[in-house]
Amino acid sequence: MSVETLTFGCRLNTVESEVMRGHALGHADGRDLVLVNTCAVTSEAGRQARKAIRKLARERPGAEIVVTGCGAEIERTAYAAMPEVARLVGNADKLRAEAWSGNRQAGARAIMDEREAVPTRISAVAGHTRAFVPVQNGCDHRCTFCVIPFGRGNSRSVPVEDAVAQVRRIVAHGGREVVLTGVDVTAYGRDLDPDLGLGRLVKALLAAVPELARLRLSSIDSVEADDDLLDAFANEERLMPHLHLSLQAGDDMILKRMKRRHTRADAIRFCEQIRRLRPGTVFGADLIAGFPTETEAQFARSLDLVEECGLTHLHVFPYSPRPGTPAERMPQVAGDVVKSRAARLREAGATALIRHLDGEVGRSRQILVERGGVGRTVAFTPVRLGPDVADRAEPGDLVTVAITDHDGQKLSASAIG
Repeated sequence: MSVETLTFGCRLNTVESEVMRGHALGHADGRDLVLVNTCAVTSEAGRQARKAIRKLARERPGAEIVVTGCGAEIERTAYAAMPEVARLVGNADKLRAEAWSGNRQAGARAIMDEREAVPTRISAVAGHTRAFVPVQNGCDHRCTFCVIPFGRGNSRSVPVEDAVAQVRRIVAHGGREVVLTGVDVTAYGRDLDPDLGLGRLVKALLAAVPELARLRLSSIDSVEADDDLLDAFANEERLMPHLHLSLQAGDDMILKRMKRRHTRADAIRFCEQIRRLRPGTVFGADLIAGFPTETEAQFARSLDLVEECGLTHLHVFPYSPRPGTPAERMPQVAGDVVKSRAARLREAGATALIRHLDGEVGRSRQILVERGGVGRTVAFTPVRLGPDVADRAEPGDLVTVAITDHDGQKLSASAIG
């Protein structure tokens, strides 16, 4: 009997795969299971998942392939029609142990009816140095390009005491860095208490778990950042000076057509404010290239946003229509233009990253050591460790190193002294 997982998509899926694996191990009953946790953020994500399922079936004859995740929720018909798939488990069921007994039917719980977030209770995720802690799930917004709310349901939050208990569990097992994650993590707490927000959670975690060395946030929606979160960035050194922003575009008309809740000026103002509160903060961002109706002038404003916000790490998504979304019905940009604009955004991101790396050379930085002779600075910048460091440090160690060089993507470091 064995249980393997194959995970696509976000950090939330990564943690959930580990939870499901634990549940399935207790109910496998001698079966060989492969749990495929799918993503639906783009059409390509679904194509890759289905291709992987067919490959698994060829390579693992006799294994029971169980499919779950946002793809299985949103594109259920497509996955159910695959002869390789033994069973589907919906997002509302997948974190519940009873769903893995083999007796539950797919779709037993409707995701849009869910009103409580299921806390995770694991000490680590296999193969990962930092630990991800889901504190929120679902989304109440309806961006015109996105199907994820229909796969994840409405926004719902893990109570503070459950989040604290999970972080304590991780630290007790040697964890040094925790990443708070969710679908719309800056919406945290509103469903529990109108006065509860992500900032109060951050402060509560840092106060309740003083042994935690590093606390990091996953992608946030800057327009939802509350005053407590800003205060935490200004005053809590253990809250890492790195933010990944869900910006998506730099032109106000495109943002409006995306049904985003911020303007270009809001994004720039937020980055300036954080840098005043915490000098040296490094920003990443999600940006979509070639959204429907986007003109060359509108795209240029997204390109300029890389400089104006001082972005360093870009996740660039060439727009692809998702069936059933409002954006699918808008006038589309030609595919070759979308591809070209995505390449130009990535080039701007590569230039910005090199500028950041140049500024790190000659400095000393604290590194969280990962597997494979690499690590991350507090600003999440990847570092290749020299033999004088890698041979002595273990994954999970915090070490201070001298930054000596970079290759355009990663810093290089050696031991101090």
